[in-house]
Amino acid sequence: MRALVVHSHPVATSYSAALRDRVVATLERHGHDVRVTDLYAEGFRPELSDWERQHHLDPPDAKPDLARHVDDLRWCDTVVLVYPTWLSAQPAMLKGWIDRVWISGVAYELPEGGNRIRPLLTNVRRLVVVTTHGSSKFVNSLQGEPGKRIVTRSIRLMCHRWARTHWIALYRMDRCDDRRRKDFLDQVERRLERIRGVRAR
Repeated sequence: MRALVVHSHPVATSYSAALRDRVVATLERHGHDVRVTDLYAEGFRPELSDWERQHHLDPPDAKPDLARHVDDLRWCDTVVLVYPTWLSAQPAMLKGWIDRVWISGVAYELPEGGNRIRPLLTNVRRLVVVTTHGSSKFVNSLQGEPGKRIVTRSIRLMCHRWARTHWIALYRMDRCDDRRRKDFLDQVERRLERIRGVRAR
């Protein structure tokens, strides 16, 4: 497995950072190659510039500041997103990474005269989300789970045709005690190990 772990949280000592570390440790312990992108720590710029919007169909080679992120996406077969769910979806930093990196020529192409994109990240066969929610699963369902739909209905369409998605979430985070948070760290490890291929080596 070649796993790209993308983390999005501004606080270096956050619970989200602990989740990231457990994900990385679990994958590396089973012998997989792992690359980590920590968006806040690296100072990633999430906003789409005027130039980028005007040139969004230009080839990725014309956007050298994204070269490393593009290379990571083309290299991996598994993408693991670790983040807190804020206002029902991904943090703006992570959404900006998706907007700026999952672009034409990298994640998809639109054939001339066509009206349907063609996926290009066919190397990606797994999408894994590790996230926390302040509210309950019931409340998230009432809201329509927009963050989950971004991953399972939008991002996945730019990956391999048979790409699988795995949603690992801690709900009611605002009411969790230390024991529940520790239990969820262990749960993340077990859930990762149950994903086909993680324990292959």
